[in-house]
Amino acid sequence: MKNKVIIVSGCSRGIGEAIAKLFLKEGCIVACFSRSCPEWLDDYKEEQLYWQSVDLNDFKALKKFANQVYKMYGRIDGLVNNAGINYDSLLATMNEDKIHEILTTNIEAMMILTQQVSKLMLVKCKGSIVNISSIVGGARGYKGASVYGASKAAVVGFTKSLARELGGKGIRVNTVLPGFIETNMTKAMSEEKKNQILRRTPLKCFGKPEEIAKAVKFLLSEDASYITGQDLVVDGGNCC
Repeated sequence: MKNKVIIVSGCSRGIGEAIAKLFLKEGCIVACFSRSCPEWLDDYKEEQLYWQSVDLNDFKALKKFANQVYKMYGRIDGLVNNAGINYDSLLATMNEDKIHEILTTNIEAMMILTQQVSKLMLVKCKGSIVNISSIVGGARGYKGASVYGASKAAVVGFTKSLARELGGKGIRVNTVLPGFIETNMTKAMSEEKKNQILRRTPLKCFGKPEEIAKAVKFLLSEDASYITGQDLVVDGGNCC
């Protein structure tokens, strides 16, 4: 993976931070963005890391970011669509603006960024894309996450069709479906909810962001050179 140019969306914390750090450790050039500037950026050399503040709702900014990365490095080897949001709410009580925000951020913005990056990858006829979904949308439902689940199920469908579109051009597209991971989202859960999840998880623990990052690394690497259009579930057995 050394010197590969990898774009990571939503890198400020949690899974996105873990993914960016792992690729930096592997010697990749990481181009990442988020709304707020991550505190961990100062730990890395400027020539190995490129960061910008980008709002996912600004589609022009997403395209500009992808073009800037290509202009700087002459290629894009990998894309990790990690950025996403959720509001824990029953559909009946959810504000319409929040419904729109979840769908725009989790699927529409991802499609726009992927569209632009894939165009640039087609110049070299090579690349790999990993979309972060969730077991909530791709494998099982969860109370209070119907809109979030719908957006993440759309990610799975998008991945499978795009893999067929781009496969003949040497570009692979896969999905990682995390289970319940130790992030701010799970920290905000009540102890009752946490215990319910752990009781139905064979490994009896929440996952760590670094474990998702390793799955993403595998799918972007040459070790997965004959894998495309697939869903890799990383959930401690929650869905078994």
